[in-house]
Amino acid sequence: MSITLLSFLTMGGIGLLFAIILLLAYKKLAVEEDPRIKEIEAVLPGANCGACGYPGCSAYAEAIVKEGAPIDKCGPGGADVVEKIAKILGVEGVEVGEKKVAQVMCQGTNEAALKRAIYHGINSCRAAHFTLGGDKECYWGCLGLGDCVAACPFDAIHMTDKGIPLVDRDKCTGCGLCVEACPRDIIELVPISQKVFVLCKNQDKGANARKYCDYACIACRLCVRNAPEGSMEIRNNLAVILDHGPVDENSEKVIAKCPTKSILKLVDDEGVFHVPPALEGAKLVPLKRD
Repeated sequence: MSITLLSFLTMGGIGLLFAIILLLAYKKLAVEEDPRIKEIEAVLPGANCGACGYPGCSAYAEAIVKEGAPIDKCGPGGADVVEKIAKILGVEGVEVGEKKVAQVMCQGTNEAALKRAIYHGINSCRAAHFTLGGDKECYWGCLGLGDCVAACPFDAIHMTDKGIPLVDRDKCTGCGLCVEACPRDIIELVPISQKVFVLCKNQDKGANARKYCDYACIACRLCVRNAPEGSMEIRNNLAVILDHGPVDENSEKVIAKCPTKSILKLVDDEGVFHVPPALEGAKLVPLKRD
């Protein structure tokens, strides 16, 4: 037998031996994956939006099984997914809260809000916000450059030609990514049945707020005086609804007394959503990004 052939046989034998050892070690040391992880991943929507706080649906499924993560963190999946996960885990009596949707709490349209400058820069609300506070006199108003639109993976929020975005409630999953994207904190997740809203975030004193925007809350307290006791208050020069139930059911006086129309009933008694008067007739426009 030649030395070359002997070398090949020897190396082949050593390779085969190591392969057998590795195979035995793999089988001996392998950790079996809990089958519930794949089952939960299968019922998740597969959006991988990250709104649950995990990198994707697979990571969230693993966290539920291995770490006991809450099963109601999937906004896109909603109550249906929560119920399916509970069934897989054998959990009973899980309460699923009311669906929430995003709402833009601002009516500072191009016509209504006073501008103090012309912004020439990156088409990003965050960039404009950190560039001397943007181009509006109102430091709390919507900048209209669409960071919220860009952040939405469900095509549920769109920019309008009036400079304020509109949310498509039928598509909105309540994931909260638009809320995180807004540097002004003017987008909130609200119960889909909520009827009355304070569509303003301005915390300046009334005289200044009124100069900055036609629809600004001026902290006049008329809403508080006419709302059911304990349901509203003025906080940081801004009207705040503390208990939506009483205000939703007794909204006529509250809305009628607001001199700037910053408090509106957007959802009627039949559950139909109506856009704020400031955005009536607004047209959806493509998002401009650099």
